Amino acid sequence: MALEVVTFGCRLNIVESEALRLKAEAAGLGHAAIVNSCAVTAEAARQARQAVRRLKRDEPGRPVIVTGCAAQIEPARFAAMPEADRVLGNDEKLDDGVWSRLARSNSLGEASAPDDKLAVGDIMARTAIRPAPTGRLSGHTRGFVQVQNGCDHRCTFCVIPFGRGNSRSLPVGDVVGQCRKLIEDGALEIVLTGVDLTSYGRDLPGEPSLGLLAGAILRALPELPRLRLSSIDAVEVDDALRDLVANEPRLMPHLHLSLQHGDDLILKRMKRRHSREEAIRFCAELKLLRPGLVFGADLIAGFPTEDEAMEARSLSLIEECGLSYVHVFPYSPRPGTPAARMPQLPGALVAERAARLRQAALAAQERHLAQRLGRRLSVLTERGNTGRAEDFTLVRFAQAVEPGQILPVLAQAQDGRALLAA
Repeated sequence: MALEVVTFGCRLNIVESEALRLKAEAAGLGHAAIVNSCAVTAEAARQARQAVRRLKRDEPGRPVIVTGCAAQIEPARFAAMPEADRVLGNDEKLDDGVWSRLARSNSLGEASAPDDKLAVGDIMARTAIRPAPTGRLSGHTRGFVQVQNGCDHRCTFCVIPFGRGNSRSLPVGDVVGQCRKLIEDGALEIVLTGVDLTSYGRDLPGEPSLGLLAGAILRALPELPRLRLSSIDAVEVDDALRDLVANEPRLMPHLHLSLQHGDDLILKRMKRRHSREEAIRFCAELKLLRPGLVFGADLIAGFPTEDEAMEARSLSLIEECGLSYVHVFPYSPRPGTPAARMPQLPGALVAERAARLRQAALAAQERHLAQRLGRRLSVLTERGNTGRAEDFTLVRFAQAVEPGQILPVLAQAQDGRALLAA
């Protein structure tokens, strides 16, 4: 039996899953299966439970360890599953001592009472980040560094703060050290990740901002060709980050925004901290600072009380913000959140509105691709004869290419999802 790590959810979970793999192997648990769960939607939590059952069914003698946000939020539910041998909280999963104790446990892999399976603490009591150093992720040409965890905001639809705790940041020196190790491992691009990335540094001495962190990385590591940010909150973007967007070519011209909706009343009911006009103005201002800057965004379809006019304002936000990539989430009520107590829309209507948003998102992506035809692009090659341009455009190669190179590419056609290059 070989170690298997099944990951659901965000990039942060991808980073942590690689850390879990390394910790399990170091502890001598290379025969285990680990499910790193997500709780952002009810469907994500359901898929995690399904994976636990499958793993035990396929290899009954293999220990199955469940962790992640769904396990943190609903530990008793996972512990009650006969297929789950241990349930670890989001802090405990990165604790070397926990993995050492699991390796010494004579009962791991054997049936036990639910309470005996649990190692899930109070995530809200955590005041310091537990680092998740990984090295370059297996099979990836980019390196990822978790610089922040948790969230101090309480959006009415979101359960993630209860799975991740309050905002905690990794000191600048530690981040630079991890980035340097990734470069030594061959990474040509580094992605900074977090739950609420733009809140970085508020818990650290001197309160260094995300912009100051990114600047420190680029100054300390002149050999790093490309630095990229994961999802950011526009309202938290600081002047130092704006300056880097305008003047630092090694900071990639792609920002993924946590927008969620395009109607002001829905934004208030979500307890978001920006208005529609502020989102549009932010995108316009940053595109003036850096022509060619590309935006992605998250949008939620079918939020409680959303009517057709509100939906229309969300649809039109794609064009007014000039979005090129949109992640559409059908609204899913999460237990314990204020939005779950609001008047809900019928599930079929939520699905219908999500489909319309996805259709508009696909049209925006096709426009983005069409605008890049005939342009010379700089592409970091990945597995499967694909790569990513600086603005995160997916490029497919007609010929075999070796992963981990930065190549000049002329885009000759597009298929609606990617540019096609010779």
